[in-house]
Amino acid sequence: MTVIAGRYRLLDVLAEGATGTVWRALDETSGHEVALKESRVPPGLPADGAPPLHARRERGARAVARVSHPSVVRVLDVVSEDGRPWVATELVRGLTLAETLEAGGPLPSREAARVGAEVLAGLRAARAAGVPHRDVEPEDVILANDGRVVVTGFGGTPEDGAGPAAELRSLGALLETAADDRSGPLGAVIDALLGEGPEGPVTADRAERELRRVAGGGARRPTGGAGADGGGSKTGGGGSRTGGGGSRAEGDAPGTGPVPAGAPAPPPGAREGGTTGTSGGRKHKAPRRVPVLVAGIVGALLIAGALVYHAVRDDGPGAGPGAPGGVTSTVPAGSGATGADGAPTAPRS
Repeated sequence: MTVIAGRYRLLDVLAEGATGTVWRALDETSGHEVALKESRVPPGLPADGAPPLHARRERGARAVARVSHPSVVRVLDVVSEDGRPWVATELVRGLTLAETLEAGGPLPSREAARVGAEVLAGLRAARAAGVPHRDVEPEDVILANDGRVVVTGFGGTPEDGAGPAAELRSLGALLETAADDRSGPLGAVIDALLGEGPEGPVTADRAERELRRVAGGGARRPTGGAGADGGGSKTGGGGSRTGGGGSRAEGDAPGTGPVPAGAPAPPPGAREGGTTGTSGGRKHKAPRRVPVLVAGIVGALLIAGALVYHAVRDDGPGAGPGAPGGVTSTVPAGSGATGADGAPTAPRS
């Protein structure tokens, strides 16, 4: 197997393009796999034009090595072999945006907006480091297996007019190709990136905010009023949300909405859907054993009273200590009340 610069062993081809071939290679110094790009001279270029082209590409690659951003491919090393620069970068595992679109068609609007926001963040970081991108294409964007969106293809010499506005138009064309729907909020951002929106061209900062808002499911802010930039609450991206847990829609009865996280659970006696408390809970019925016991005692006393009453009433004359039942009459003699045999009787109560 071929070894480049005595260090990088070529394993297989990852991609080929107009500017060169990208190899999967083993860095025999570190033991890690890398992506190694071999510079290629475009067809028809005069022989004396090759050295300046290789020199520009090498300078560009060394400039990209100064950029540190998760959405910009990380350049690890730049070496020369046979007068051509070879650029070693991190090996990003995933599919290019071009491969993704070819396999599955356009992306849903929110995913396309997410990709666009990450691409724009990478482009801005590279431009701030003095490395503008000449023309970002779907082949230059990798959708990594770890969720990152990584931009490659830096290092070329910008063409005339390839300033910030041209970079934004390039991104707008990329999103126009990648998105499955241009009629919603994302369409307005694409129009602004292409300079076709009613407000004219948009700044890179505003465009990135709008893309992140669309990716998070939020609506586009108006240009003025409470929802304009610099005021109001943010939606998507960590701002306030509607319809989330703990919120109650207009018209819901109190206490029927979702319970906020961490709220204490209602006691077992609380009414369904109601607020808990001493006045709103369901009353427990008192045990029924006490009334039954009281009723039994009262009944026993009534029976005992009736037995005593009948015993006193039915005792014969002269009942005294020796008479059956041991009941002594307290009615004075001669009261005029006599029984059938002329003896006094106990009065009826």
